[in-house]
Amino acid sequence: MSPFLLETILHWGAVGLYILATILFAHALLWNHALRVRWALWLTALGLLPHSAALIVRWVEVGHGPYMLKYEVLSSNAWIAIAMLLLVLWRRPAWAGLALVALPLSILMVGLGLLSSPEARSLPPTLRSVWLVFHVLFNKLAVGAFLLSFASAVATLRKQRGASSRFLDRLPAVDVLDAYTLRYVGFGFVFWSTTIVMGAIWANQSWGRYWGWDPIETWSLVTWLAYGSLLHLRRFYRLGPKATAWITVACFALSVLTVFILPFLIPSMHAAYFQ
Repeated sequence: MSPFLLETILHWGAVGLYILATILFAHALLWNHALRVRWALWLTALGLLPHSAALIVRWVEVGHGPYMLKYEVLSSNAWIAIAMLLLVLWRRPAWAGLALVALPLSILMVGLGLLSSPEARSLPPTLRSVWLVFHVLFNKLAVGAFLLSFASAVATLRKQRGASSRFLDRLPAVDVLDAYTLRYVGFGFVFWSTTIVMGAIWANQSWGRYWGWDPIETWSLVTWLAYGSLLHLRRFYRLGPKATAWITVACFALSVLTVFILPFLIPSMHAAYFQ
């Protein structure tokens, strides 16, 4: 069996387990079955095993981390998001409703990656730097944190509108959800800031300049300013939970545009690495 066939099988196995976990989460929350939430958590964790194995097989085969092609980037971002979701739910099982937002989005990322080209590509000399590893790692952590903030913001808006269901009723009150939304945004903002700093150091090492107004650099700065403005407005102008949640949703859409859409659509130095 070829390595690429093996990793494809492992990826689809992980997707299947994530889908089953999502169904189990929905069933457990709709029928108020706490034990099945635990089962869903274990099933999600089980899905991380073939997912991790697929990324490791890929890493060994191509000789570099999962940050070179759309196929690798989407899969590794989903892995980070699901791992962060598990860490949150392991300590807060009552927050299992977040899985109904985060898991489907992660499944979509893996699925889109599997439908793209799985070709192997060697690492260009400009990418052979430890600063790139840090740049990519913190970017993935930021995306995972922003995904969790989006999930909690959606739950906040649903509760604000008076929606009621068994899984919404299991979530904490609006003020608690709001506090955690802001916490996830704060974590993501720190990780995103580190991403930009590490990228600038790497750019200076590779091209002799810290900042070149590459389109993706520019949009990364716009995203950073958007999240920074959210934190500033919340701290000094005391935005309410509803306004905070809506701005969080808008900022998440901007981060998705920056990380997952623009690198594939517009010419830039980053675009060459994500075809």
